[in-house]
Amino acid sequence: MAVGDVQFQLVTFQLGEELYGVNIMDVKEIVKIQNVRPIPHAPHYVEGIFNLRGEIIPVINLHKRFRLEKPAEEDYDAEMGGLVILNLDGIKISIIIDRISRVVMINGSDIKPPPQMLTGIGSEYIHGVVQQKNGYLIVLNIRKLFDPKELQKLISAQN
Repeated sequence: MAVGDVQFQLVTFQLGEELYGVNIMDVKEIVKIQNVRPIPHAPHYVEGIFNLRGEIIPVINLHKRFRLEKPAEEDYDAEMGGLVILNLDGIKISIIIDRISRVVMINGSDIKPPPQMLTGIGSEYIHGVVQQKNGYLIVLNIRKLFDPKELQKLISAQN
């Protein structure tokens, strides 16, 4: 991800109480939650796979990956939640989000190093944080979140 005075866009979304962002260049699309088929022997944070227009895409649960609490049933908004489809160097994966927020423009110089421990998330998964009026935006380093070889094996095993 760019740093310095370079500007780039982040797609932002909520997981629990926190606001997260991923580089818009890594986002293919946002879709409603589909019929997810579980995968035997998958890592604990992999919910399963689903078929999106003929492509088999793994579904990652960041609540489980980060050990975050899920929102209470009354706080969950099915209309605003869904799956963010990411394209990681040719491998498509999806992450479950509680609520899509918006696309924001960020200066690379506004990104500060992540605190040692942030709501249970290991700092190795975080590119940095951006201070905002009502808190902060956690910029995820999605390439460190997932093992692409492991995900490719999951997809290949289902074809």
